Amino acid sequence: MADQKYWLWLTTRKGLGPVGALAVLDRFTTPERAYYGEKEDYESLPLPPFAKNSLLDKSLDEPNRIMGECDRLSVEIMTFQDAGYPYRLRQLADPPVVLYSKGKTFRFDEEAAIGVVGMRRCTAKSRERAERFGMELASGGALVVSGIAEGIDSCAVTGALKAGKPVVSMLAGGVDRIFPRESRWLYEDVAAAGALISEYPPGTPHRGEHFSPRNRILSGLCLGVLAVECEPAGGTMLTVNHALVQGREVYAVPIGLDERAARGTNALIRENKAKLVENAGDILADFVDLYPAKLTAAAPLSPGVVQARLSEDKPKAEPAKEKESGGAPRPGREVVPRSRQKSRFTDDELAVLAVAAKGALSADEIVEKTQIPAKRVLSALTMLQVQGAVEEQPGRRFYALVELEA
Repeated sequence: MADQKYWLWLTTRKGLGPVGALAVLDRFTTPERAYYGEKEDYESLPLPPFAKNSLLDKSLDEPNRIMGECDRLSVEIMTFQDAGYPYRLRQLADPPVVLYSKGKTFRFDEEAAIGVVGMRRCTAKSRERAERFGMELASGGALVVSGIAEGIDSCAVTGALKAGKPVVSMLAGGVDRIFPRESRWLYEDVAAAGALISEYPPGTPHRGEHFSPRNRILSGLCLGVLAVECEPAGGTMLTVNHALVQGREVYAVPIGLDERAARGTNALIRENKAKLVENAGDILADFVDLYPAKLTAAAPLSPGVVQARLSEDKPKAEPAKEKESGGAPRPGREVVPRSRQKSRFTDDELAVLAVAAKGALSADEIVEKTQIPAKRVLSALTMLQVQGAVEEQPGRRFYALVELEA
């Protein structure tokens, strides 16, 4: 948009923040009019002096830099005035004025979005539960929204990806800044299968003070928030509190009383702040009447398929040594029987596996051999890596770790 740079100018004024930016818009209607305002025009604004002074800086260097970075990184910019801006966020007292996203575009007001949150340093049992909930919610038709940190967030995201469905990760820094490093592989997977979204422009580091503002957007985009494991205080409780203030549903997984992790989630249930849930169906049942097309049209994965996908980890075998002509075939690969192929893989994934079984190929070579559009090939490669069926070798070449029975 022609006036996009003025939106970026407004949101990069120091000391302004979302509430301050909305106060400016309430007075001037558009960021462009605010940009061309004079000092006396700003005097009546309900802002502290340093915020008013920031409006006197008319440099567009930073907005132009951000726009250039977004073009380079294929990052979309959505402003508060755009038609696609979620109404769910407009309802907030402090909605983000600008959002940056990399990946697919979602109409959140039409999605049965469910946030899944929890501790980074969580128990192994809670990690398993988070992955199962992520998979069951996604396969049941919900759009899983989470962070991307190690722990509950990354497990929920991984579960949704294993279901072969899109997922959204809300970030506390630029979509180009990977944090934490342990989640590096997830960034590319989420961007290919879903979307990375942030209130902060590319290049912004993930800072501690960004997480609570990030959490209000995460809960605001969703119909409800599930707490898998948390302490009575911390980031998860901040998200839960945002959800409660925003009028969103809150759910919690009960945990044994002898576990330290029980303190937060069990307290939410005990204080009637959260509904006790044992599986994703307990959550989806609350929204099926509101989103029948999303939640009843989706065919949930069978218990057997869920268990099989949950048990699939990243391959631990030694990587295949490459030859100049491509990856050398790996002996002893798992052979997937014909009877299980359709339940385990999509048609696109099967086509990719068929060509990548003969040697390591680049994504472009797979597109050429399968005649499947590049976007679908990249999505299939992401899902196959999550399932441990394909590995990425040096030079961005992909090799099948399983063999399809003819």
